[in-house]
Amino acid sequence: MKIKLLMTGLMGLVSVAAFAQKGELNNAKEKYDSYSVEKANKITQVQGVKDLADAKTSIDKASVNEKTASLPLTFALKGAIYSSLVTQDTIPANKAANFTIAEEALKKATSLDSVKQENKTMIHDAALNLASYQFDLGRTEFQNKKFEDAYKSFDYYHQIAPDDTLALYVTGISAANAGDSNAKYYGYAISSYTKLLTTNYSNKPAIYYDLTNIYLATKDTTNALKTVSAGVAAYPADNNLRRREIEIGLQSGKQDILVEKIQSAIAADPKNKTLYYYLGLTYSQIAESYGNQQIKTKVIADKTALETKKIDNYHLAAEQYKKAVDIDPSYFEANLNLGYVTLKPAIDEYNAANQLPSSKQKEYEAALAKSKADFEAARPYLQKAVDLNPKSYDALNNLKTYYLGAQNTAKANEIQKQMDALGGK
Repeated sequence: MKIKLLMTGLMGLVSVAAFAQKGELNNAKEKYDSYSVEKANKITQVQGVKDLADAKTSIDKASVNEKTASLPLTFALKGAIYSSLVTQDTIPANKAANFTIAEEALKKATSLDSVKQENKTMIHDAALNLASYQFDLGRTEFQNKKFEDAYKSFDYYHQIAPDDTLALYVTGISAANAGDSNAKYYGYAISSYTKLLTTNYSNKPAIYYDLTNIYLATKDTTNALKTVSAGVAAYPADNNLRRREIEIGLQSGKQDILVEKIQSAIAADPKNKTLYYYLGLTYSQIAESYGNQQIKTKVIADKTALETKKIDNYHLAAEQYKKAVDIDPSYFEANLNLGYVTLKPAIDEYNAANQLPSSKQKEYEAALAKSKADFEAARPYLQKAVDLNPKSYDALNNLKTYYLGAQNTAKANEIQKQMDALGGK
């Protein structure tokens, strides 16, 4: 009898011990659930901090007891509690230590929970806590220009929240900046930005633009042009993308394609002043490119041929700017550029005339007369641009150049005073 009673007593002790350890797990769950509610209300936040501390004490005990240490709920709770400590603590070293514990616990919880997924919501919420910590860390790293570290931190967040477009954007911009010192990150940036274009991100024109910059940084003009052209097709009214397409197209020797594309757009929308403006801008930049070649060329015959091509394209540009101005006489940019492309040949003619030898008096007089006529042709548009925007340094400078060419020094000086008052460009 005594032996039987002794055995019964031992069994009772074992049951109580097992219950005690299960009680720690239950207490951890109860305290964590209370904290989850209390943290959202200022009135109960203090109690929430206490309950979270109690939950930590209980889960630490449950984690070392053989009866509860390997349970999926134990790992899930530990990850959830420690991830919450990461968000609550203000000491960086504590945050980092708790982050490591939480991350390890969540990895184990995920592997154990993969079939029944009874703790899926708890695991996901805890993972979001860790992601939030990494996002804040990435923001600090980015501000400190530690772009590779920022990329890794933001990418951690993105892996947890793949549908968060902000996460994808900051991951991409960090990689793009890191690429300046480590080219492999350009590939990561391209991947992030390309994915972003498939989402509902609100500022896609800027993404198309930035993506072209990354391709240009890797000397991939083919994909740069392909990307910006896709951007223009999606956002035809975006001025920055239109300009970039022209720039990259010219760099790639694709000016004919650019002209054809804009002409096709005009055919479909003949009252669109902006399209005429961009066609004029394309011809303007083609003319400038011939001018740049002309400077580098030493052969007189080649210089003459390039001069002809340059002037022809300035004239083509003027025709398109005039069409834009006809649609909208108050179109500042079109008036400004029309004045410039009319003025530029006049300047070249004036300079060329003054380089003629004294033995070519007739040629000199003819060239000077031609220059004067072209100066006068530019004046109405130069003046209109200033009237439309009196504070435009470029518009004032162009008008001043006209008066210098017209040998009206007094007016030129007057305009210079206006420019000086602007304090520079």
